[in-house]
Amino acid sequence: MHDIHPPRTIVLTGDRITGPLHLGHYIGSLRQRLKLQNEAQQYILMADMQGLTDNGATPEKVSSFLFDVAADYLSVGIDPAKSTLCLQSALPALSELTLLYLNLVTVSRLERNPTVKSEIQQKNLSRALPAGFLIYPVSQAADITAFSADIVPVGEDQLPMIEQTNEIVSKINHLTGKNILKPCRAIVGSVGRLPGSDGNGKMSKSLGNTINLSSTADAIQQAVYSMYTDPHHVNISDPGKVEGNVVFTYLDAFCEDKLLVQEMKENYRRGGLGDVKCKAMLNDILQSLLQPIREERQRLINDKAYLLNVIEQGTRQAREVTQRKLNELKSALRLLIID
Repeated sequence: MHDIHPPRTIVLTGDRITGPLHLGHYIGSLRQRLKLQNEAQQYILMADMQGLTDNGATPEKVSSFLFDVAADYLSVGIDPAKSTLCLQSALPALSELTLLYLNLVTVSRLERNPTVKSEIQQKNLSRALPAGFLIYPVSQAADITAFSADIVPVGEDQLPMIEQTNEIVSKINHLTGKNILKPCRAIVGSVGRLPGSDGNGKMSKSLGNTINLSSTADAIQQAVYSMYTDPHHVNISDPGKVEGNVVFTYLDAFCEDKLLVQEMKENYRRGGLGDVKCKAMLNDILQSLLQPIREERQRLINDKAYLLNVIEQGTRQAREVTQRKLNELKSALRLLIID
């Protein structure tokens, strides 16, 4: 009698291709992906088509950023033998599923999506937003369902996207009378969103407040020593605020000695610990973290043929998976399938 192994959990994760990755990506998703690649079947979607929502007028930027992002993935420890890297634009089933799902979603529902509303406000787009940006939740639903993902790691701000995906899943299953698509579950990391180095609530390339995985030692030091702390903590002896203090937010995220950070917070609150000492400690931690990543990343960037091969191999695997799911759905909807 043969052992029957349960199917592996399928994880879909990825990034819009809008530039090199930064510490916000590392703390928010990359560390989680390193763990998940040993526990599940993980697909990492390089969302170049969704990257065009920021670079529609300069599409050549997206192509150049692909190598940056692939090098970022591999330099932190993503293993192509365990995680399948694939290119969104080379998976035609995703575009077809997006078009199909758009017939099941109203414009008003898309405009009510909290994630979309927040991004529109942040980018000050109003009614001038690209249509591709508005339908981003539907495109994401196509990505998730095409891979039959069980789990989608997201930031807390992306939870409305998962909710909308599962709404589409429910509508399709009702329409076909079958459980042709499976709902997915979001998992949110234990660490919240990393603020920008300038104290802004979001680390963002467009805001220029990121520390990239490829940042030089000098750039890291400059970013750390210019970080927002407590403006009322002028002298070392002054009591200081930890809440909203970017340096302590980063220490919470990156320092492994949690007891030490707690002691520092207590000293800072009652007075007796200076900002420079805190920043020096954070700088040492980030330098130690990013130096080996930066060096490995540079080696990979110098071997673009290898990076391209990793992307091509993963994309071929993903194309088979996503096309199979599309055909399964079209058959259930009684749509004509022509290979």
